[in-house]
Parts: sequence; C-alpha cells; structure tokens
Amino acid sequence: MNDAHDTDHDAPHEGPIKTPKQLIVAVAASFIVPIVVIVLLANYVDFGTKPGAGSNGMSAEAVAKRLQPIGMVELRDALAPRVLRTGDAVYAVQCAACHNAGAAGAPKLDDTAAWAPRIATGYEAMLTSVLKGKGAMGAQGGGEYSDFEIGRAVVYMANKAGGKLAEPAVPAPAASAPEAAASAPN
Repeated sequence: MNDAHDTDHDAPHEGPIKTPKQLIVAVAASFIVPIVVIVLLANYVDFGTKPGAGSNGMSAEAVAKRLQPIGMVELRDALAPRVLRTGDAVYAVQCAACHNAGAAGAPKLDDTAAWAPRIATGYEAMLTSVLKGKGAMGAQGGGEYSDFEIGRAVVYMANKAGGKLAEPAVPAPAASAPEAAASAPN
C-alpha cells in the first residue's frame, strides 16, 4: 500500500508547456497581451472629447478666448498731421460713462445746478481739476487725448450746463526736429 502511494509522488510532474518553443510563446504572450489590453483600454477611455459636467472650458472657442492678446501695439507715424478731436467726441469716449449717469458724484451733463459752482471757478481751474484728477475722477492728462482735447471736452460739458466758455485756442504746431536743427545757429 505504501509502495503504490509512494509511486504517485515519484512520478514526474508535467505542465502544459512541454517544449522550448511553447515556453518562448508563453513568456512573450505574458508581456504582449497585457500591454495590448492596456493600450486598448486607454484608447477606449480617451475616445472623443469629454468636457467636464456642465462646462465648455476646453472648447476651441473658450481656449482661443483665453489665449487672445491682452493688449496691442499700435504704430503711428510721428510725422503725420494730428487730427484734433472735438469736445463732444472726447466727451463721448472719455467722460460720458460717469457724467451721463452721475456716477461717484460726477455732475450730470445737463445739470445746471451741479455745474454752476464749477463754472464759477473758471476754465483754468476746471481744466486743472480734470488733468490732475479730483475726487473719484482720475487724472485725465497724459492719456490718449492731448490737454487741448481734454480742454475742449471741459468747455463742451460746461456749456451744455449753461456756461458760456469760449473754445480754447488751437495750440501752435511744434517745430519738427529737422526744422529746429536747420534754424539753430551754427
């Protein structure tokens, strides 16, 4: 009885791989099959665009909007004649946002009572307040508009409120560098 039982343990153990070729195929498959499965699963999960819930933040339009330039550089010919803007044109762009609504204590455009004490101080005092800033109004001097154009806007607003201010005189054109050099004594 022991002899029969001992012969079962002494029998050679055999597996499914019997030749070296089968061993090579099994080892190669154990590496290749998982890699192929991982690649296929990754492609399945990443197939198509899947925006976040309720978000289009990754759409082409949203990305383009985030990547647009913040500012721009505008090149102008320094020797080109400058076109001076009228008081109402400067008012429409620079002043109307606050003075139409009376925002932050700004006197409304046609409010005679609010403008009367300002007009009484005179053109130069009002222009100085505008150029340097006063109260909630920031300084308007040194920006896109010349002091002359800002002065035109001051006269426009004051006259709309009952003032009788004269339009400021157009400044004399500055001599260009070649003209100044030619007129300088040697």
